[in-house]
Amino acid sequence: SVSHSRAESLAACEVCEGTEEMTEPLKQCTAWLHAYFCEPARTVSLPMPAFHHPLLRQDSFTSQVLWTLLRDVKFGEAVSYKQLADLAGNGRAARAVGGAMRSNPIPIIIPCHRVIRSSGQSGSYGGGSLMKEWLLSHEKLQKEKLVY
Repeated sequence: SVSHSRAESLAACEVCEGTEEMTEPLKQCTAWLHAYFCEPARTVSLPMPAFHHPLLRQDSFTSQVLWTLLRDVKFGEAVSYKQLADLAGNGRAARAVGGAMRSNPIPIIIPCHRVIRSSGQSGSYGGGSLMKEWLLSHEKLQKEKLVY
């Protein structure tokens, strides 16, 4: 209907006008997420937003795991809970890695969806298992496109 499409275009205008008022970190975050879903190859060249969440600023195993995941597990890759525990410096702490994934304050940007079970099963995810599987297959398909 005419009123429905008019409402959509008004909503689109509000979003466009709102972006001018965004803080720089929020603009970076928006640009990064847009690239992640639409042009994943660009994410490597975009600045990573500054993370001010207290959990990421403290000296803890959880913080270490999240930073390790962000730094070492690239787009289109997957790692087991145990492998991530090894990378973070304590191979016996696979359960603690699961706890770190559950407390991830910035899903997708800190890619906890890339952490899977040793069996190859996707395992649990805060956004639900279907979302986790979609994110993993999105990355796999996009990575394959970049290779060919």
